[in-house]
Amino acid sequence: MGAPSPALVQYFNNLNDKQLRILIPGAGNSYEAEYLFRNGFSNVTVLDFSEKALENFSNRCPDFPEQQLIQMDFFHHQGTYDFIVEQTFFCALNPELRKSYVEKMNELLAVKGKLCGLLFDDEQLKGNPPFGGTKAEYQKLFSTHFQLTVFETCNDSIGPRQNRELFIELEKITSIH
Repeated sequence: MGAPSPALVQYFNNLNDKQLRILIPGAGNSYEAEYLFRNGFSNVTVLDFSEKALENFSNRCPDFPEQQLIQMDFFHHQGTYDFIVEQTFFCALNPELRKSYVEKMNELLAVKGKLCGLLFDDEQLKGNPPFGGTKAEYQKLFSTHFQLTVFETCNDSIGPRQNRELFIELEKITSIH
């Protein structure tokens, strides 16, 4: 997109605690991290498997703390976060990894931590990334580890994604049965 998602910008603008520990996994160009950082959020961690993606981000945002740029496999990352931003990472993963993704997100979040972002609501996306799915499929998947606070069609999607994205805000369930 070349810019942060409008829906996420709107959400970020309503966050008051600038000290939140925020993770953006599979961050890619990470315009969302840049937006948060430029708006006073100091505890943003950018995680990506690609060295080139982190290098591109660092070149674009040279004052971002280097120690908060982490190159590694998401599934091996350790840490505790208040807030995790989902922006195109879930849809890039092979659908066989989705259950592991949900478990890892739950593991990385602090008590009452939130996972927020966008998912493709398009079951036609098959074969190659981005991978889609349906709202019902996602709700079933995420409800095992999260309270589904917001799970609705995104009203602020960019043109090509209009009516094809879900905005989610999920809160970690601390005791899973």
